[in-house]
Amino acid sequence: MDLSSFLQYLISGLTVGSTYGLTALGFTIIFNATRVINFAQGEFVMMGGMLSVFFMSALGAGLMPAIVLAITCTTIVGVCMERLTIRPVQGAHVINIIIITIGVSIFIRGMVMLFLGKDTYVLPPFFGQENIIDFFGASIMPQSLWILCITMLVLAGLREFFNKTIFGKAMLACSFEQKAAHLVGISVDRMVMFSFAISALVGSIGGVILTPITMTSYDVGIILGLKGFAACILGGLGNPFGAAAGGLMIGVLEAFGAGYISSAFKDAFAFIILLAILFVKPSGIFGKAEIERV
Repeated sequence: MDLSSFLQYLISGLTVGSTYGLTALGFTIIFNATRVINFAQGEFVMMGGMLSVFFMSALGAGLMPAIVLAITCTTIVGVCMERLTIRPVQGAHVINIIIITIGVSIFIRGMVMLFLGKDTYVLPPFFGQENIIDFFGASIMPQSLWILCITMLVLAGLREFFNKTIFGKAMLACSFEQKAAHLVGISVDRMVMFSFAISALVGSIGGVILTPITMTSYDVGIILGLKGFAACILGGLGNPFGAAAGGLMIGVLEAFGAGYISSAFKDAFAFIILLAILFVKPSGIFGKAEIERV
């Protein structure tokens, strides 16, 4: 194992793992507000990339305006999902709501395929492909640095939001005990809707920053959603920063596995890791030891 290959796999893993972490963060935000796993989270990631490409090609928008429009539209879709499919069945069994999220995932994927096609698309790097950095023999693309920086900014922004703003604290209160939050005047319905909006926003940012490197299509949300879910379980369901750390770990292990074992099994590593963790520590690395029958 030479140093340049080790660093190259590490950088690649952290780059892709950042998006897994953002996807897992979206899962966690909605889970904390509703106790439901939203299996449409991967479609939010897909929409971020696909809509950016659409706005650039169909409307002739520049890269940054297209990205802003894509993130805004995806956030609106998240709000509509909560209002049209989750709120009407409020109080239903958790399993039923999870099945609804799977249905929404299939619906979004179908709509994107219908209107944007089955082709694979790519976004241009945010600031070009020049100035590739040589780091002890490993090549670092500028887009990789942007992915890591934006992920850190999103995490820091969410931390400030939940710890310093009254709205964020109200959402945390709902995640701990909804009845008590309602008794002190917090609108639980509004907090749940806001959790879907934030989750869609974070997911679409993940899709936007990853598309210049890995490309996108209408069906990438399936695998990204599953890997984000694996990261969420690995880090500890309900722990936002554990979920982000889980995403980075899965990305790094996946890159090393593909590099040193076989790239044919690249997508399988996340699920092998997930199964191993579930056998050894079902609550995840940073999760609390708590068992609940649903």
